[in-house]
Amino acid sequence: MAFKNLYDFIDALEKKGELRRISAEVDPVLEITEITDRMSKPAGPALLFEKVKGSPFPLLINAFGSFGRMEMALNCTSLDDVAAKIDGLIKMQPPRGLMDKIRMLLQLKDIASLMPKQVSRAACQEQVFDSGPMLDLLPIQTCWPGDGGPFITLPLVITKDPETGIQNMGMYRMHKYDNSSTGMHWQYNKDGARHYEKYKKLGKRMDVAVALGGIPAVTYAASAPLPPDVPELLFAGFLESRAIEVVKGKTVDLLVPAESDFIIEGYVDPGDTRIEGPFGDHTGFYSAADIYPIFHVTCITARRGAVYPSTIVGKPPMEDCYMAKATERLFLPMLKFVIPEVVDMNLPMEGVFHNCALVSINKEFPGQAKKVINAFWGLGQMSSTKSVVVFDKDIDLNDSSTVLWKLLNNVDPRRDMIFSEGPLDALDHSAPYANFGGKVGIDATRKTKEEGMGRPWPDEIVMSDDIKKLVDRRWKEYGF
Repeated sequence: MAFKNLYDFIDALEKKGELRRISAEVDPVLEITEITDRMSKPAGPALLFEKVKGSPFPLLINAFGSFGRMEMALNCTSLDDVAAKIDGLIKMQPPRGLMDKIRMLLQLKDIASLMPKQVSRAACQEQVFDSGPMLDLLPIQTCWPGDGGPFITLPLVITKDPETGIQNMGMYRMHKYDNSSTGMHWQYNKDGARHYEKYKKLGKRMDVAVALGGIPAVTYAASAPLPPDVPELLFAGFLESRAIEVVKGKTVDLLVPAESDFIIEGYVDPGDTRIEGPFGDHTGFYSAADIYPIFHVTCITARRGAVYPSTIVGKPPMEDCYMAKATERLFLPMLKFVIPEVVDMNLPMEGVFHNCALVSINKEFPGQAKKVINAFWGLGQMSSTKSVVVFDKDIDLNDSSTVLWKLLNNVDPRRDMIFSEGPLDALDHSAPYANFGGKVGIDATRKTKEEGMGRPWPDEIVMSDDIKKLVDRRWKEYGF
């Protein structure tokens, strides 16, 4: 079912036994993190902390922390079902006859109907806080002992391109400095940073809005690696099969999701910066403090009965890993469209998204695996991937034992490994320089003579089908 807002989602989680309420008062400084970490590692339930020290608002965390809850959030029974819908759009063929034209027009009409719909009144603006306590009202967590302070960890940061007027919505952590300002962690390759650089060149103040909570699919969409200028709210509408309602901000010239629990409005001045961090990050290590723009809050609006959504990141597996796995499945069709020989992909949780990509391909010619490795390093956010390992199509990439067996037995280091260097994720602490360092590509496929294999490749040991069937029939006779 589609969820109208976060309250609907909480209600559904509770009915399915996927939510635990905590009525005891808890401290947002470290205590909530320790409780959540113990629950998230075994894919435990979502947690609703009803009484958070220092705040009138309850806090929801680990809401996306399992495959089942991710499927609920995205209104599907299987992530592969959503991927199939995306695949159908990508493979839309030019119409050949009248009926094809009608079908295409209907499909295009359906897509157009999913564009965000502006409304004049919205639940997210039922309460307005524009003086006195603003950020101090929110139960913003200090997650880990070495953090530079409290951080908003699940924000949907909305900005607008000053040239095109197209809005972007991304998820960037926000270091709370005081009641009315935060850091804005725009990494160099993010759309928010691209917009900010344009405002700097124009010497103009940049309006920013931050949505918290609301429709779960909208929260996920902000984290999705969409192409530049593809609206995240359109993608959320696609996931929801309905247009997402938006409303104009009270103090900013931006449209914000109408069903959000909170909207933090404000601005960033060109060149106005401050040290942000350190922060206990999804790599399991602290990312270092660095200089980032300052976000100044002008007001906060909220719905009645608002719930503050949060997450923590750290040593995997954690809640963000399930969001990343959803991205892996949903965007696989786009990857296959660009690199047709790709059969499947697995981004292991331990690789924290950017450190490792396991890929299986339909290998048809010598050197194809190395072609795929280089293609990955030329693709959008995949260009930051440090390690790409390519296997034949007959492998289950989720079977870690078989993956390691093939990797350790199929690879000659001198022949099958490519060493390169290029852009890396900003959080990769092993890189010698920020955002730049070494990469490795590994060809773990069967090798041919043309690829430098000087002797025949051995056959893999497989039992004959007739013996398998015989043993299946007699299994109970053996006493098992």
